[in-house]
Amino acid sequence: MASVEKMPMLAEGLEKLTKELRDFKAERPLIVDAIEEARAHGDLSENAEYHAAKERQGQVEAMISDIEDKISRAQVIDPKTLSGDKIVFGATVTLLDEDDKPIKYQVVGEAEADVKAGKINYQSPLGRALIGRNLDDEIEFTVPAGDRYFLVDKIEFI
Repeated sequence: MASVEKMPMLAEGLEKLTKELRDFKAERPLIVDAIEEARAHGDLSENAEYHAAKERQGQVEAMISDIEDKISRAQVIDPKTLSGDKIVFGATVTLLDEDDKPIKYQVVGEAEADVKAGKINYQSPLGRALIGRNLDDEIEFTVPAGDRYFLVDKIEFI
């Protein structure tokens, strides 16, 4: 029997997924209307609108299924309830790069990851390198541009 792996995420990640699910479900009747309208045009074998609507219907149903799966496996973690001196899921970490320039990241799940907003997926190369590290640990990880080095300067649970 297959085990169901929990998917850690913050409350905002669950909200984002729930909104996406609502949006995709709202699109269903519009797609059905588009299919019906395209059918009314006659010969389905050469009907581009019909094929496009059927393809979109398949995409939307696949997305709904994927999002429902993620929501059912969601393990919501509130970083404010965490503490300690190790980097764990939900921690906000200030790193110093080679030039002692501070960079701040929060370790989050796939649903809320956004590097530009300072939120990195715990499964990303940097996320994996951070998990389990302590204050003042040196971190090395590889990116396409080469090896990067950081020093853990601060760990917060906010």
